[in-house]
Amino acid sequence: MWWPSTVIGAGAGFAVASIPGALLGALLGQFIDRRLRLQGWEDLRERLGGRPALQDDELLFVMLGRLAKCDGRVAEQHIQQARQEMVRLDLAEEARLRAIAAFNRGKAGKDRLGGHLRRIRQQPHAAEGTLRACWRMVWADGKMGNKERELLLEWGHKLGLSRRQVQAMSLEYEPRRAAGAREVPMTYAAALKLLAVEADTEGDKIKQAYRRLVSRHHPDKLAGTGASEAQLREATERTRELHQAYALIRKRRGL
Repeated sequence: MWWPSTVIGAGAGFAVASIPGALLGALLGQFIDRRLRLQGWEDLRERLGGRPALQDDELLFVMLGRLAKCDGRVAEQHIQQARQEMVRLDLAEEARLRAIAAFNRGKAGKDRLGGHLRRIRQQPHAAEGTLRACWRMVWADGKMGNKERELLLEWGHKLGLSRRQVQAMSLEYEPRRAAGAREVPMTYAAALKLLAVEADTEGDKIKQAYRRLVSRHHPDKLAGTGASEAQLREATERTRELHQAYALIRKRRGL
């Protein structure tokens, strides 16, 4: 890893005062790198371009926005999937507004994401969770294009995941429904039944029920346990339905 300010500081220090200057310049540069969270030249270019560092939730929605726009048009399913990710993360109002802005920013496709991805590479669970959310976005409209696939393979590499790991995730989120089959919209009554709550259940109780069921059925729970591909897909579909049900109830109840 090349710390840009450290390298620049060492070079400038050496030019002014030889080895002692290089050592002092490197120390000052390292302080700047750590302070600004610069882990490569790409990070430095991002800062020089006037863009602030992305927070982890903003980074995710920038990536989701870019994937949604890959085919040239953002479909309604992509927008709905972005909303479901906000629900899954239980974002507060301020964070939700940041996520919407990041999603729109991602559609422009101008951000250099390599430095940000390398930053969360040190957190394997966060890295895998980020890529899983990306696969959910890819399959939101029921199909995957070559641009989306190559983009996810590139991001997966920068996140420290092997090509095989990235491709295996795709199988977990690929829709089971036959091509051309139409999904029946979930009703409010079906959403209440799925979460095992009543129409007058308090909001906090509904959230607790939702989180408990997601924790029980999430495909991540089955990862590494020898579960079959069919079991993983079933868990993925169940989790998707839980997200959809909770989003519907929140909207209807104004939670």
